[in-house]
Amino acid sequence: MSTRGVVVRTPAKVNLQLAVGPLGEDGFHEVTTVFQAISLFDDVSIKLAKQGSGTSLTLSGATSGGVPIDDENLAIRAAKLMAEKFDLSTDLEIHLKKEIPVAGGMAGGSADAAGVIVAMDSLFEVGLSRDEMEAIAAQLGSDVPFGISGGVAIGRGRGDQLTPALSRGNYHWVLALSGQGLSTPAVYQECDRLREGLDIARPQVSDSMMQALRAGDAVALGQALSNDLQAAACSLRPALRLVLDVGRDYGALGGIVSGSGPTVAFLVEDEERSMDLTVALSSSGVVAGVVRASGPVHGARVIETL
Repeated sequence: MSTRGVVVRTPAKVNLQLAVGPLGEDGFHEVTTVFQAISLFDDVSIKLAKQGSGTSLTLSGATSGGVPIDDENLAIRAAKLMAEKFDLSTDLEIHLKKEIPVAGGMAGGSADAAGVIVAMDSLFEVGLSRDEMEAIAAQLGSDVPFGISGGVAIGRGRGDQLTPALSRGNYHWVLALSGQGLSTPAVYQECDRLREGLDIARPQVSDSMMQALRAGDAVALGQALSNDLQAAACSLRPALRLVLDVGRDYGALGGIVSGSGPTVAFLVEDEERSMDLTVALSSSGVVAGVVRASGPVHGARVIETL
């Protein structure tokens, strides 16, 4: 092994579309989603540690508060899975520099797990293909494979069966952050409650969404944004409706609760509109923070060797 450690940069995601099917007998919902990776990143560092010291996890960064450092953290679970599969050392120092919101519907924990898989593949020179890494990632959670692939992709099943999507252009996002996260299981339960008694169709990819992406048409994409969990997230956190209203009032092309929320992602026309909306949201008193980003960007990749 030529290096003692690596740093992997791994992106957040927004769901441009999230279509949720009925609750299955296995307790899960079939989903169809369109992911876009955006330029909000966590950096995952892994170094070889002293023999016999085991795996440790440390944290830094703007969104590191409250993040677990034990087996609850997907990064630790990813390291153990990789070690078990390929007979690798578990004497590791993992450090997460976090900028992706926690429990914000942007797959921050999944991004970290994806970063660990890519980092350990590089550090131990395992030689996995991206497809092989995505298959391992799917064992950890439905959003983890997309953290490895990045770009724009359609997710089916539980969101982990990925197909790259044809997409042109670069898109500007303004992300309204909440001071408190939302539990994904709680949002799905509320979705089921709100839809009780209704005949729910099998989830499908939106034609208007795919046409907008193929054309690189930001206006059409803004109109096509959709999330079947948005009503449930707004039911549990009514202030999200105010946030969506502010974005519309200040000229966003479209706004959507990202994933299970509570982050609200606004698509805007250009950098100037991005700045205007950032100022408006910051002064509105209805958000805890505002971040600007663009997409699509690459999935998890090594940016430094240590």
